[in-house]
Amino acid sequence: MYRAIARNKRNTVFIILLFLILIGALGWLFSVIYHSWAILAWVGIGAIVYAVFQYFMASSQALSMSGAVPITKADNPRLWNVVENLSITTGTPMPAVYIIDDPAPNAFATGRDPQHASVAATTGLLDIMTDAELEGVMAHELGHVRNYDIRLSMIVFGLTVAIGLIADIFLRMAFFGGNNRNNNNGGGGNPIVLVFGLVAAIIAPLVATLVQLAVSRQREYLADATGAMTTRHPDALASALLKLQDYGRPMRRQNSSMAHLWIAEPLKPSLMSRLFSTHPPIPERVDRLEKMGSTF
Repeated sequence: MYRAIARNKRNTVFIILLFLILIGALGWLFSVIYHSWAILAWVGIGAIVYAVFQYFMASSQALSMSGAVPITKADNPRLWNVVENLSITTGTPMPAVYIIDDPAPNAFATGRDPQHASVAATTGLLDIMTDAELEGVMAHELGHVRNYDIRLSMIVFGLTVAIGLIADIFLRMAFFGGNNRNNNNGGGGNPIVLVFGLVAAIIAPLVATLVQLAVSRQREYLADATGAMTTRHPDALASALLKLQDYGRPMRRQNSSMAHLWIAEPLKPSLMSRLFSTHPPIPERVDRLEKMGSTF
């Protein structure tokens, strides 16, 4: 378990470097095409500024987009006590607790570190879960906090959006700015380079998204294991996941950019959503938890 957490922290650095390389490569490529190194400088500065902004503000954005409302112990003693007890057990700072008025059972955690974390649960989740199952779900969410998954999720989300934005700008420049370029001042003099640039601008966001999906799936497995180790009751989390599968429904407020934050898929099921799902299949997660339970 601890080796897995250490490996994930190392992967955080590698993934951030990969995204920065992708952004830098896009900037360099179009600097060459348009014969202006100012493009590379502006791309680099813009990416850094955006990443810093996302680092501090993305969690607030996620809570706002989901319609989460902060609560105190008096508002919902059951949820508050579960989170508080788990925080004491794990030695994790007590996160801010939110409730989302939505019949779809789901939950997520966000924040940049354990000292600035938040957890949220929907009313639908609270309605169908037993106390043991609710504890398993919230232990899973606190697992994301303890493993610093919440930090990586925010950074990867921000950099993915940045790559998509940069690629979109370059594509617009290529299609709408071509008539104003001449052979000495742009990519018009080298069609091969321009085509290569367009292909890179299209593929880069796809690569970034695939990396994001792969990371999200592995971290869901790790959060399941961390939550099970915390409660010493993996069967409760497995039962909760099966309920999420049986009673699951799309969220009222759907947003694909934060789909990876939820414990279960929040979007309307479709061929594309299954193909690019940020979550591993629930049967596989349950199978892993049952195998873990047999070793306790």
